[in-house]
Amino acid sequence: MPDLKEIPADIAQEIAEQLYAGRKIQAIKLYRDRTGQGLKESKEFIESLEAELRTREPNRFVKAQGKGCAAVLALLLVATAALVQALRHFG
Repeated sequence: MPDLKEIPADIAQEIAEQLYAGRKIQAIKLYRDRTGQGLKESKEFIESLEAELRTREPNRFVKAQGKGCAAVLALLLVATAALVQALRHFG
C-alpha cells in the first residue's frame, strides 16, 4: 500500500484536513484520484491514517454536531403541530 509520503505534501495535507473535518469519503476520493488505488485499498489506507492521526492529534478532529437529533426534533415538532391542528378541527 502506498505511503502518504509518496503523495505531494499539499495533497497529503489536504487529505489530513478532510479527515480532521470529518469528511472521510472526500479523503478517500482524493487519495484514490492521486494514487490510482482501488476503493478497498483507499478506504483501508484512509481508515489506517485516520486512526494514526486520532492517536497523534485527537484535538484536531471536529466534534460531532448532532445533526441527526435536530432532524428528529424538527420532525416531532411538525407532527405535533399537525396533531394540534387536527384536534382543533375535529375536536
